[in-house]
Amino acid sequence: MVRWFLRKVRQMSFGKMNTFIEIIDATQTKDNEGFTFRGESVVAKVRAYKEERHGSRKWVNMAAYSKANALFQFRRIPGIQVEIGQLISCNTGRYKIISVENISGLYVEVAAEKTESTKD
Repeated sequence: MVRWFLRKVRQMSFGKMNTFIEIIDATQTKDNEGFTFRGESVVAKVRAYKEERHGSRKWVNMAAYSKANALFQFRRIPGIQVEIGQLISCNTGRYKIISVENISGLYVEVAAEKTESTKD
């Protein structure tokens, strides 16, 4: 199993990381009058490898316990903690982070669920 991860890490290159993403943290802020509103701040902008849900063996194994429909892999960002509940924004939409896994201390693998935007 460890060999598979190391082989996968060695195969990851900037050529495969062709999706630009923003990692967004949602915060609750209170104004002077006491009203709270939801604000968002961009934590990081990075290149990532994105994989949509399909019929591969890995996705079949994840399907039993996960609502994830996208997988992102990107280089670990020093000083920044990627956490469950944060959002990822890319050219295909916004995704809520469901799980975060550190791969060999070099990469971060994130399983995410696509969120539907609401029209105002």
